[in-house]
Amino acid sequence: MLDLTFVRENLPALEEMLRRRGLDPAQVLGDFRAIDDRRRAAITQAEQLKAQRNRAAEEIARLKKSGQDAAALIEQNKVLREQGEAMEQQATEGEQALRNVLVGIPNMPHSSVPVGTSEEGNVEVRRWGTPRQFDFTAKPHWELGEHLGVLDLERAVKLSGARFAVYWGLGARMERALANFMLDLHTREHGYTEVLPPYMVNSDSMYGTGQLPKFAQDLFKCEGRDLWLIPTAEVPLTNLYRDELIDASQLPVSLTGYTPCFRSEAGSHGKDVRGLIRQHQFQKVELVKFTRPQESYEQHEQLTRDAEQVLQKLGLPYRVMLLCTGDMSAASAKTYDLEVWLPGQQLFREISSCSNFEAYQARRANIRWKPDGGKKTELVHTLNGSGLAVGRTWLAILENYQQADGSVVIPEALRPYMGTDRITPEKF
Repeated sequence: MLDLTFVRENLPALEEMLRRRGLDPAQVLGDFRAIDDRRRAAITQAEQLKAQRNRAAEEIARLKKSGQDAAALIEQNKVLREQGEAMEQQATEGEQALRNVLVGIPNMPHSSVPVGTSEEGNVEVRRWGTPRQFDFTAKPHWELGEHLGVLDLERAVKLSGARFAVYWGLGARMERALANFMLDLHTREHGYTEVLPPYMVNSDSMYGTGQLPKFAQDLFKCEGRDLWLIPTAEVPLTNLYRDELIDASQLPVSLTGYTPCFRSEAGSHGKDVRGLIRQHQFQKVELVKFTRPQESYEQHEQLTRDAEQVLQKLGLPYRVMLLCTGDMSAASAKTYDLEVWLPGQQLFREISSCSNFEAYQARRANIRWKPDGGKKTELVHTLNGSGLAVGRTWLAILENYQQADGSVVIPEALRPYMGTDRITPEKF
């Protein structure tokens, strides 16, 4: 969420920002100026009426002390109190209306973010690795998984419906092996602290990271309870410090967590219906950082490199894309997408989004720090990224390491976690 004073003083710049994000300023900002003016007027009137009441109360006390009749003044003060309460109610309603507008305003993009209204405006920053040249026709992961007996989408439909998966044998082991490999890399080499958070959180937590109220349709809620299934570990990890003051000596705080993620995929009907690309439930290793504002962009680059190293160690070719204004999430000020090469589909697919939210989430969640020697607290900057999406890494390995005989070679870095160097057909 943006600062109210900033919004009030920079409306023309905000309108231009919204257009660059492909949004209609009138729909996002609504009657912001009128709401703000009415609220401020109501606050002023309430304060003036309170001052009048205080003066009247003093006069009433003086009259009573001197034995004079204060009935008229008491009646007048009653009217002033009722008028003041009405103005306070108007101010409260204006505050809520203003907050409803503020929570719908997306973050200001960083100056380095390219302008564009869709993914067509994204800019390639760099590539790593050379896609393998096959002497046979590469298959997509859903065909490979079925042939190997490690991926069962039909039984998943029987259990839960579309967009779910069942892993068997070495397929299940590789999912677990990838999570352990990623967590070990980030904790042992990159300095992150591992956290195992709850998989259900309350509405305050969803609000803190920006999922609520705008994106409720993308979430799963427990009926009759204030609990939501997490769409990513970003939500519980970031909210660990909600309404807290982080000691300056702790910054930057770097956390990693492996959790299932639950997404309703509202609006994605007909998209990526085959395979594992777009699931209602998937597993992911998340990276989250809390930083000093002046260090957040340096830390953003570092977090992105930490995620990239997973792909490099697994030998998976990828590219880094800088997202344009129209393709970023509402909360992000700058985002890099890592896109892995999938030879079975002959395209790059997102496997991680690494974002700097600046103070946008911290303001909503009230996460602060106090600079050394400073008298006032400040908002931290929050960052996060997938390090990585485990299911998409799983399918990338199948497609990139498939062999002509239908088997899949295990990347060398993963073999100690797998206990084998190859997946061959199994039947269950």
